[in-house]
Amino acid sequence: MTEVTQPPKGRKRWSVRSMGRHAGVSHSTVQRIWSKNDLKPHVTRTFKLSTDTDFERKFWDVIGLYLDPPTNALVLCCDEKSQCQALERSQPSLPLGPGHPRTITHDYKRHGTTTLFAALDYLQGKLITRTEQRHTHVEWLRFLKQIDRETPKSFELHLIADNYATHKHPKVKAWLAKRPRFNMHFTPTSSSWLNLVERFFADLTEDVIRSGSFASVKELVDDINAYLAERNANPQPYKWTAKGEAILEKISRARKALEKAEADELLVAN
Repeated sequence: MTEVTQPPKGRKRWSVRSMGRHAGVSHSTVQRIWSKNDLKPHVTRTFKLSTDTDFERKFWDVIGLYLDPPTNALVLCCDEKSQCQALERSQPSLPLGPGHPRTITHDYKRHGTTTLFAALDYLQGKLITRTEQRHTHVEWLRFLKQIDRETPKSFELHLIADNYATHKHPKVKAWLAKRPRFNMHFTPTSSSWLNLVERFFADLTEDVIRSGSFASVKELVDDINAYLAERNANPQPYKWTAKGEAILEKISRARKALEKAEADELLVAN
């Protein structure tokens, strides 16, 4: 098992055949051993643990808005999806059919990008959105003003956002200071998974952007807007169901595993 997780120098992972040659057994024997012990050296998952020293306070601040939303207020999950590319495929896609998947060409022509600003109403599932060519504090401030216009004045607003510098620009802070109904809640660093608008961005990418072919940025924006209109006509909110304690316990285990891996790596290097 150790050899599976620690391949020889110069290799990053094993295949069943390379390990079979190394161990002097057949690749089918290696496969049986891996399967029996639920070892999958061919599978890799990405991760990043937050190093925010104020992680737990920010974590519970955001989770609290999901688990116990304040009354007479809107909880808005906000962010920008930058660099939405208008890619025009070089040839038409072949449709899905019996026995073969839908296909798209791997080559394309770039026609530019757009940025989508979105505020997801946690309880209702509706979205306030706008597209912009850039995503500086100027465009973010325009979006905040749009949120101000399009929400009931009698409601307090609780905005969940990440730590992108534009969200904390001095001009943005000055504007917010004059509007006490706006309450900013920043996720811990490297913890965008806490912001449910990212779940919407994932759906948008799969449903519209990734497999599309767009002859211009306008064509991409038109398709995005059509998707948003359809979604807002029948909004479906995302519900936070994970328990905070269980998440923190999982993160704690990951930190310990990472510390051990770093210590082992240092030991080998020395």
